[in-house]
Amino acid sequence: MTELDKRFEIAFEIASAMTDKIPPDTMLKFYAYYKQATNGKNYTKPSGESEVRNAFKLNAWFQINSLSTDDAKQKYIELVEQMTNKKIK
Repeated sequence: MTELDKRFEIAFEIASAMTDKIPPDTMLKFYAYYKQATNGKNYTKPSGESEVRNAFKLNAWFQINSLSTDDAKQKYIELVEQMTNKKIK
């Protein structure tokens, strides 16, 4: 496992444990970066009952599809660091 992968896993654990209300645009960034980091361009239909919400999720993912999986992992880590004001090592 690479250093980036380790940091990404830590960032995911931190993000998953967040309890503060997060703005919808930031939630979409989390979703898009995570999906790009883990699936690349292998798009899947978002799970959820709201078709409108699913459309927003898929659109957010499409918007960052030029990022490599490693770049998406780094962006995800940076977003977690920004939200928590803590550096992930």
